[in-house]
Amino acid sequence: MVSFSEFDMSGKVTVVTGAAGLLGKYHCEALLEAGSIVIATDLNKFLFETDEFKKLKDQYLDKLYYYCLDVSIMEKCFALCDRLNEKKLFVTNLVNNAAINPSVGNTGLKSLGRLKDFNNKEFQTEVSVGLSGAINCSAAFGSWMEKIGGGNILNIASDLSVIAPSQFLYTNDEEDFEKQPKKPISYSCIKHGLIGVTKYLAAYFDSGLIRCNALSPGGVQTDQSVEFIKKMESLIPMKRMAKADEYKGAIKFLCSDASKYMNGQNIVIDGGRS
Repeated sequence: MVSFSEFDMSGKVTVVTGAAGLLGKYHCEALLEAGSIVIATDLNKFLFETDEFKKLKDQYLDKLYYYCLDVSIMEKCFALCDRLNEKKLFVTNLVNNAAINPSVGNTGLKSLGRLKDFNNKEFQTEVSVGLSGAINCSAAFGSWMEKIGGGNILNIASDLSVIAPSQFLYTNDEEDFEKQPKKPISYSCIKHGLIGVTKYLAAYFDSGLIRCNALSPGGVQTDQSVEFIKKMESLIPMKRMAKADEYKGAIKFLCSDASKYMNGQNIVIDGGRS
């Protein structure tokens, strides 16, 4: 039986990468609500100067810290770990959330993403953040967790880690067939790869003291077009897209002792689409 005390993360220190992204700020909020100190990181520290983060900082004061971090460079991940240790912010949890996601706005997918236009340089850049970045951070902070006797890693994947993109979602009636946008292959490679990383790390730390799981959210409704939202809703048994704050409960569960015997799993929360 799970007690409410197992959701209490008081005394924990959690690093969240890509914290200034769409879901990142909600991940931070969920962890702060659970009692954890949160180290919010992103490539540009100025991304945290939004009203939402200023409100969080005012509310949680000495429990929320901001740091600039390029997760694609392993040395910088280790350097941040050392810097936090110097400040006695000893990391116990890591949320690998950083990613480059070709987003859908009210004018549609912002990148064509067609295979014939495959750009290896862009592919490598996206992989260096979304996949290598998770490995780099896990190496740095996981090594520290081993020293202190345990910890918890959570990789943020996607429902597209278990299913293929439904490309009809992105079609544009105003474009010819050859110019129709597609969700790029990089996203599928990265999110499927993250599940492999999750399983690997779950078995790698064989002391039994470090867990690693994945959370795979479904599509979140933002400023997409009415047409896109209707198409997406037709794929979801619950007949709606997710709200940005609807993953907070899962974050609290997966990062706390409430899931203390869960390891190597991928929790898909997508309204039933997959």
